[in-house]
Amino acid sequence: MQEADLTDVVEIERLSYPYPWTRTIFADCLRAGYSCWVCERQGIIEGYGVISVVAGESHLLNLCVRAQARQRGYGRKLLDHLISIAHRHGAEAVFLEVRPSNKAALALYGNNGFNELGVRKDYYPAPGGREDALILARVL
Repeated sequence: MQEADLTDVVEIERLSYPYPWTRTIFADCLRAGYSCWVCERQGIIEGYGVISVVAGESHLLNLCVRAQARQRGYGRKLLDHLISIAHRHGAEAVFLEVRPSNKAALALYGNNGFNELGVRKDYYPAPGGREDALILARVL
């Protein structure tokens, strides 16, 4: 992912989530040196992912696929790529938070060796209040 990709990335994010990341958040991730990737097909960004790797562990911060491109394996390819980056940088595990209501993400992570570690109460904004986050991890 590069600065020039952010217009498309932010648009995918905005159309995918009721509480999307902003352009500033993505730009901050690039400046901080997080591993930020896009998945392109014929010059069109179909998805993206952001992972940080520090002190032997990694945190998957964002993974999203354009609505029209879902169920084509892009999410799995991005996840596999991000996990390989974490492994190459010496991480022993990958952690993430996910909404319990995000069934597609839960299926992707569950089918890729992630297990539930716990719950962060009221972690995400939600219509009419807050939604918990499930904490998932995969040992590398």
